[in-house]
Amino acid sequence: MNSKVFMIVRILLGVFVLFFGLNKFFHFMDMGEMSEAAGNYFGALTATKTITMVAIVEIIAGLALILNKYGALLALILMSISVNAVLFHATLEPGSIAGAAILLILNIVVLYGYKDKYKSLLS
Repeated sequence: MNSKVFMIVRILLGVFVLFFGLNKFFHFMDMGEMSEAAGNYFGALTATKTITMVAIVEIIAGLALILNKYGALLALILMSISVNAVLFHATLEPGSIAGAAILLILNIVVLYGYKDKYKSLLS
C-alpha cells in the first residue's frame, strides 16, 4: 500500500475513534433515538462502565494512530470494538450502521497497512 494513502487512512481512523471516544465523555454529539432493545443494551453497557472502558480504548487508539506510536497494536485491539459496533448496529439498529461499517472498513485497511508488523505473530 502506498505510504501516503496508508498515512491518510491511519490518521482518518485515528480522528474517527478519537472523536467518538471523546463523545462518550463529553456528549457533544446527540446519539439520536434508539429502539427499546438497543436502549436497554446500551443502558446495560453504561451501568457496568463498559462504555467508559471502550471510550478510553478509543481515545488511546485514536492518539496512537494519529501520532503513529503503537498504531499496529492499537489497530488490532480496536478491531474488537469495530466488530462489536457493526454487530450492534446490524442486530439492534440497522438504520444507523453506516458509521460502524466505515469504522470497520478503515480498521481493516489500517490492519492491512500494518501487515508487515504482524508477520512474526503468524509464523
